[in-house]
Amino acid sequence: MRPLYLTNTLTRTKELFKPIHEGHVGMYVCGPTVYGDAHLGHARPGVTYDVLFRLLKELGYKVRYVRNITDVGHLEHDADEGEDKIAKKARLEELEPMEVVQYYTERYHEAMRLLGCQSPSIEPRASGHIIEQIETIKKILAAGYAYESNGSIYFDVQKYNRDHNYGILSGRTLEATLEGTRSLDGQSDKRAPYDFALWKKAEPEHIMRWPSPWGDGFPGWHLECSVMGEKYLGYEFDIHGGGMDLMFPHHECEIAQNVASRGTRGVHYWVHNNMITINGQKMGKSLGNFITLPQLFAGEHEKLTQAYTPMTVRFFILQAHYRSTLDFSNEALQAAEKGLSRLMAAWKELGPVISSEAEKSPSAEVQAIIDAVWDALCDDINTPIAIAHLFDAVKLINGGKLSAPDKAALKVLFDTVVGNVLGLQEEGAGASGKADKALEGVMGLVLEARKKAREEKNWAESDRIRDTLASFGITVKDTKEGATWTLE
Repeated sequence: MRPLYLTNTLTRTKELFKPIHEGHVGMYVCGPTVYGDAHLGHARPGVTYDVLFRLLKELGYKVRYVRNITDVGHLEHDADEGEDKIAKKARLEELEPMEVVQYYTERYHEAMRLLGCQSPSIEPRASGHIIEQIETIKKILAAGYAYESNGSIYFDVQKYNRDHNYGILSGRTLEATLEGTRSLDGQSDKRAPYDFALWKKAEPEHIMRWPSPWGDGFPGWHLECSVMGEKYLGYEFDIHGGGMDLMFPHHECEIAQNVASRGTRGVHYWVHNNMITINGQKMGKSLGNFITLPQLFAGEHEKLTQAYTPMTVRFFILQAHYRSTLDFSNEALQAAEKGLSRLMAAWKELGPVISSEAEKSPSAEVQAIIDAVWDALCDDINTPIAIAHLFDAVKLINGGKLSAPDKAALKVLFDTVVGNVLGLQEEGAGASGKADKALEGVMGLVLEARKKAREEKNWAESDRIRDTLASFGITVKDTKEGATWTLE
């Protein structure tokens, strides 16, 4: 098994990945708050952790990938104040909150499917784990790291920081956190501005509410991931992913809750993807540069000059390292569209794998490309470097002078890396794509049988196979590098 290195946000170092349980990996990723269409900002973590999921499986691990759906507790103004985002959407559209959740969850799933993202192993919802969240709050209260105030429960950050280290993930001190926190106006139930809600009292007009030992209310946003991570992956698990904007306060609060409730930080490797900017500016509704994925796919936005396919968007995301900022522009997407077209055309040019040729060793030049691609992927998921080496292979393919073993080796590389790990596929591939792949496999067997007949100088059998294929609209051509086929 190839060694995999990941940059761990907790230690700020690149580390050799060592799963807790040999051969098995537990991975948790923060999913969306479903109150609107998925946008470009959702696409980046979707694609990033899909590639990590695929890569881990390709390396031979059995992976349990958990990605949550936030459907309660994420408030409009900040983590503890304002109206619940989903409740507000439900009120404005005169719907039940779970109608909003169901509609936008399905829209999110469809967007991820179009982007080629595989479904997680488990996709829990925050509202489905209210009992577990209440039990965790009880543990934190019993440990002395939370307090009740007017029907709400808050985490006591200052007390926790005296015993542990609040800020271990983000590197923030409590003093710096205080400077960036809104001062209390005397009306808050908190003891300190940096304390965060574990449970919020539901006001009479609040439509999303559950009974608890402290009265009707709803859980705080930060609590859900701690609880669902523990339920499905255990007290400690391997990888926790999410956007860099979640590092503080969301993931910092998760660590504090984990330590307070179960005596462990819970996560061994924290992995954070960076943000997408648009023309150098952070994407945001207030700037008018907020683009949803349906708008991208349809070309229906003032900043777009055309529609872009989901695979173009996926390839665009993969061209930057996940920890780097990624600037969106029409020019960048157009360049990605051309690059993807070249890559897919070269992949198709390789044709089916002839198993007898795949067993032979490729040339040193091709082997060097194969090793370089895998080295890049296993070096902190460096997809742009891996893609650059794939284009080295494209030059060789387009040169038309590859030996049969070299073509077979590159076909295996493209099938495994471009298709399985990077998740790139022909647009609209689905069932038809599977049929095409099956046809390639069958043709590989047929051409291998024909090659054997020719080697035995059984010309009659060789011609019979060729002529039978021709009757099905498949043309076979013999070249110096071996037989090729095309479907009319």
